[in-house]
Amino acid sequence: MKKLYRLPEGFKFGSSASAWQTEGWTGKKEHQRNFVDMMYLAEPERWFNGVGTIKSTDFYNRYEEDIKLMKELGIQVYRTSIDWSRFITDYETNEVDQDALRFYEKVIDCLIENGIEPMLCLEHWEIPEYVINKYGTWDNRKVMELFVGYSKKVMAAFHDKIKYWWTINEPAVVPNEAYLFGNIWPYEENTKKSVQMNYHRVLATSLLVEHHAKMGYQGKVGIILNPSPSYPKSMNNPKDIEAAKICDMFNYKQYTDPLINGKFDEAYFELLKKHECMFEYVKGDFEKIDDNKIEVVGINYYQPLRVRQRETAWNPDKPFIPTAYYETYSPRGIKMNFSRGWEIYPKGIYDMLKIIQNDYRNIECWITENGMGVMDEDKFKDASGQIQDSYRIEFLSDHMAWMLKAIDEGCDCRGFLNWTFTDNLSPVNAFRNRYGFVEIDMENNRNRRIKKSGDWVKELMRTRCFEAEDTEPEYK
Repeated sequence: MKKLYRLPEGFKFGSSASAWQTEGWTGKKEHQRNFVDMMYLAEPERWFNGVGTIKSTDFYNRYEEDIKLMKELGIQVYRTSIDWSRFITDYETNEVDQDALRFYEKVIDCLIENGIEPMLCLEHWEIPEYVINKYGTWDNRKVMELFVGYSKKVMAAFHDKIKYWWTINEPAVVPNEAYLFGNIWPYEENTKKSVQMNYHRVLATSLLVEHHAKMGYQGKVGIILNPSPSYPKSMNNPKDIEAAKICDMFNYKQYTDPLINGKFDEAYFELLKKHECMFEYVKGDFEKIDDNKIEVVGINYYQPLRVRQRETAWNPDKPFIPTAYYETYSPRGIKMNFSRGWEIYPKGIYDMLKIIQNDYRNIECWITENGMGVMDEDKFKDASGQIQDSYRIEFLSDHMAWMLKAIDEGCDCRGFLNWTFTDNLSPVNAFRNRYGFVEIDMENNRNRRIKKSGDWVKELMRTRCFEAEDTEPEYK
């Protein structure tokens, strides 16, 4: 049954994106490549239709057009990232590239002039190629130090215009997908390396919280996580419950525990030591983390994790990875995204917000990503050529309804940012799955056109109301 919902007073609605998924290479020097550029150049044939980071959505040249559309739809907040590889020209000294500085100044000013609040993320897969080739990746403490130095330069440049700083977007994804499970380039399976990378990202965040406070800058510093709740197959099976706990440790608790509550879970340390993959740290690190907790957390939610104890034996010759303790599964009767292969479970956003409220001092939080990726959207065009993406409206509305239930129960959630405003580039999938309120027409010079969901946003911003399924079940 449908119900009318109203956004709370002061609650903000907007969109998220990243630098590499929108900007393209225009304006970058020959040496200013990043991790995703390396992914694409190593294996362009794996990317959908061979399309990669070279042009993306061409936001670098068309940001004014996109921001004008944001204003037309009533978008209140736009969160994007600074491309570390673009912003710095000398990665050893953190010398700022003046062309990049001017570009980001223009984007930020254009947003503000159009009544849209800019939020900046400092790393969204954009570690420079130079840094990787010389120092490796985030398992090297030197890389963390270079990142902190670069971030200080960004803060110095824009502190008077930015109220929300996000250190890293989904910080566990690259360490886990590229270096733990080996699912994406460079396809490593090295648990100790992944654990070390995650630890250095925790520490870097705390150091930037400290710096921001020391400099007396306005606003808040936080981090954006993708903490899908882990649901045990059976709450009557202790082994399923333990499997879900271990999944959560490596999914989000390695960040939420130290950054929000000030300390790592001892059970996490015990597991790392048991499998000889405990990270290295320097005396005083843990005190630094405890003294400099984040002030806000971003939550990216798309789907839940369904977890059970392993039902097959673990290969004793395979190096330890966390799935030695659990496996994911798909229960009967779940609702699926017909394109993406992901479960649609709006209540998961409520469950995650309640975890933040109850276990993490009800810290201020934002839904910083939520959206529905759909392929072949051309088949949903009406006679006028507009994409009739009612499925996206339903997806977002149902998730927002559960979010509002958590807010009504006291969760300090301040805003909702969809992924994304325009269709944009995804790793490997490129433009296969579309997420935007605004179409990017790849067959026609990447031209923009508002979808039905964009019209829905315009009405949402006018009335502050929307319809969605009642969160109370209807029994038939």
